[in-house]
Amino acid sequence: MTAKVFASQGDLAAKQEKFVKLADNAYCLTAEGDPNTGIIIGNDGVMVIDTRATPAMAEDVIRHVRAVTDKPFKYVLLTHYHAVRVMGASAYKADYVIASQGTYELIKERGKQDFDSEVQRFPRLFRSVESVPGLTRPNLVFENALTLWMGKTEVQIRHIGKGHSKGDTIAWLPQERVMFAGDLVEEGTTPYCGDAYLKEWPATLEKLRGFKPEMLVPGRGDAMMTAEASDRAIAATAGFLRDMRSAVEAGVKAGKDLKAVFEETSRRLQPRYGRWVIFEHCLPFNISRCYDEVSGITDPRIWTAERDIEMWKALQG
Repeated sequence: MTAKVFASQGDLAAKQEKFVKLADNAYCLTAEGDPNTGIIIGNDGVMVIDTRATPAMAEDVIRHVRAVTDKPFKYVLLTHYHAVRVMGASAYKADYVIASQGTYELIKERGKQDFDSEVQRFPRLFRSVESVPGLTRPNLVFENALTLWMGKTEVQIRHIGKGHSKGDTIAWLPQERVMFAGDLVEEGTTPYCGDAYLKEWPATLEKLRGFKPEMLVPGRGDAMMTAEASDRAIAATAGFLRDMRSAVEAGVKAGKDLKAVFEETSRRLQPRYGRWVIFEHCLPFNISRCYDEVSGITDPRIWTAERDIEMWKALQG
């Protein structure tokens, strides 16, 4: 069997960006399954939701924003901590970098290891990585809820539960009914579960569904522009999590080792989800984490560049 290219090291083709208007004061930048960025424009400033991976990559976001407003960047919001989402923050020179307490703890615990790991996994997304000045650290940290008024625009920032990570954060515009969901929800893209709390994630998605968004920006994939499409994206993410966990639980109960569970779970998921973006990248990390959790390891183990390669060779070699 030919070894598969590690993670996304073989994904080097440029993606087509779309700058989508959600409301008069809200936009998002998507790119065919690459990480999405949200934009909220208030009376006196701009909020960026997830920053891209390097200051050089963030310049693409800034170029799009400057086509619709010249207001200064006031806030950067981190929906969670993964380096590919946050290392471009310095480009915006924002007054405030906002994160949940859980995200702040992850940065302290595993910030450098995660950075080294993700640079190795996603070389295309870390263009000009030498421009990253260091770890992105928040200067405004909240426990469960923070509400900001950007002039007349109300922005509800919430940690509604664990899922993709322990610090997942959403941004909700109640007047516009627009939800920025971070990687709690994906659209046509495989959820990454390497740092997930898989038992809790579906319940968090149900809380998110309770907001009844009429538009939703997922972590990856196209923006959902109707209430029906938003609900479908939430349901599809939950379906993937349910199907994966069910297969892994069956394997662990049968006493199978990780490699056997990986192979069997991959076969079961391939027909329904195999065409989703980054399926081949995510699955080894996802099933490794799910196997750990089902086996009693509650909190995700830290991924390092070295552990990534060892796992990949063991499962995909």
